[in-house]
Amino acid sequence: MNKIDLEKDYPNLAKHIEDKDLDELRYFVVVDENYEDIDDEEVDVYDPEDYNYLIYIVERVQNALGEEGLKNLIGRLYELKEFENFLDSEIDLYGAKSELESDEIAKLVLKEIDTILGEAA
Repeated sequence: MNKIDLEKDYPNLAKHIEDKDLDELRYFVVVDENYEDIDDEEVDVYDPEDYNYLIYIVERVQNALGEEGLKNLIGRLYELKEFENFLDSEIDLYGAKSELESDEIAKLVLKEIDTILGEAA
């Protein structure tokens, strides 16, 4: 469980989120390890050898960004040197290959989201 201070760490995002008491990364971005599970439909799209993490942007953040912001986010994430591979099969679900830990990836994605929201203001 990785705690954050929404107002301090991501002030632009905080302006778009009603519930200021949310203090865990998972309330904004969910980053799960991608492993081979024959029953998992995501394996067809995100091969665990090519994408060791699945990244999901939760609905409250999707609403804050809007469609254009999400498209901007995808473009920015493609450019990050921290991702060896990156794939967006849906506007809110991505696969990534990275040496970073899941919490570090969530913070990296949130930093990009906060930057996009700051530029839009």
